[in-house]
Amino acid sequence: MSDSIEPAAEPARTADEPAAQDTAEAFRTRRSRALVTILVIAAVVVLADQLTKLWATSTLKEGEYHSVLGALLGLQLTYNSGAAFSFLVNATWVFTIIAALAVVALLWFSRLVGSRAWAVAFGLLLGGAVTHLGDRLFRAPSFGQGHVVDFIAYVNWFIGNVADIAIFCGAVLALVLSVAGVPLRGGPRHTHTAPNEAG
Repeated sequence: MSDSIEPAAEPARTADEPAAQDTAEAFRTRRSRALVTILVIAAVVVLADQLTKLWATSTLKEGEYHSVLGALLGLQLTYNSGAAFSFLVNATWVFTIIAALAVVALLWFSRLVGSRAWAVAFGLLLGGAVTHLGDRLFRAPSFGQGHVVDFIAYVNWFIGNVADIAIFCGAVLALVLSVAGVPLRGGPRHTHTAPNEAG
């Protein structure tokens, strides 16, 4: 009588090994979807920012304040050659370079994104950076030294625009995801658990 041959048992997967479903092909699929999300959100941010700036420049008078929520929020058109709080107003080209580098960096690291949440953060940041770069390059007074259109006044503190809101929200979301340990590439999170001891 012949003995039955049992198939060799597969070695148990350790907690440090990636989950079976998190293959290279799965990541490529997630990355493709994330890239679409990033580009769509970035395009929406650019469109919203430029359309609201077009409305502001055609409707509001420069320096004239219009209250929306008392002194908390209002509309006031201004042309900013510097950064927030009119910082470095005489060095516009510095912010043009910074915006260009930010766009390149975000596009480069977008290749590593597979998480939907991270894709949203990257889309917001990329959209804000692209539209700011467009202002610096193509708005008056000259190429590369354009003044950004700001029109949303916050508590007499500073004046911003839609792109600033997108960048702020994207940065906060990225911080939350980092603290929460959400992997940039998406997929299952890797947990480290102590192996069960034989009793």
